[in-house]
Amino acid sequence: MKDASAGFSIPQPRHIGAVNWLGLWELYLKEVRRFLKVYLQTLAAPLVTTLIFLAIFALSVGPQTAQGGLGFMEFLAPGLIMMAMVQNAFANTSSSLIIAKVQGNIVDVLMPPLNATELTLAYALGGVTRGVMVGIFVAVGMMAFVTLHIHSVFFIVYHALGASLMLSLLGMIAGIWADKFDHMASVTNFIVTPLSFLSGTFYTIDRLPESLRFLAHLNPFFYMIDGFRFGFIGHDQAMPITGLVVVGGFNVVLAAVCWQMFRTGYKLKA
Repeated sequence: MKDASAGFSIPQPRHIGAVNWLGLWELYLKEVRRFLKVYLQTLAAPLVTTLIFLAIFALSVGPQTAQGGLGFMEFLAPGLIMMAMVQNAFANTSSSLIIAKVQGNIVDVLMPPLNATELTLAYALGGVTRGVMVGIFVAVGMMAFVTLHIHSVFFIVYHALGASLMLSLLGMIAGIWADKFDHMASVTNFIVTPLSFLSGTFYTIDRLPESLRFLAHLNPFFYMIDGFRFGFIGHDQAMPITGLVVVGGFNVVLAAVCWQMFRTGYKLKA
């Protein structure tokens, strides 16, 4: 609109619509650019760490068979890929939120016209992007040392995206809940790392005693690793459909928790 008497245009309110797609996209890009700027830490380092794990087990275990007549390295590789993916998906969202809170610039995210759904989606997709990119980097690097079989592309893609989303959402919850870096370290050390290492990444749960085997089936990390491994080698330790339901169900619950935290401003707004 132009004011004829003054000779200048009067700015008009911008119509956003039901979904602020531009704001969601820009926040997502901010999250992606944030970890790409330090790619040696966020992409290269997980590859090196995972290859070191692979080398250690190759030297200590040797050419043993693990499941279905496959060599232990073929069995181990999908678990290592998944572990790298979920740890980095968690690190992306948790570090982004806790750093923003500690530095005081979380207001730059809360002030724009972004609702709880858009904030949840943008942060979650940023974590998923980092997790999937790390998975691709690690898989390509492993192909020089281990043969990666492809049994089901659907199970590989579903569990890669679902597991990255699960840990991305969990990282958001931890980042919002934590008041300082010590709190974040406690979540990583006492929840994420133990669940990752005790999920059948390095072994078949059939070797566990019956009581511990039952506990392993209560670990949601077990289902995402088992389903992801099934997509590569075609052998599973739980019903494949069970893994699909568990991963999907946990993501729905965690997404609802994140949405509620953003909606109420829990530990985000004064």
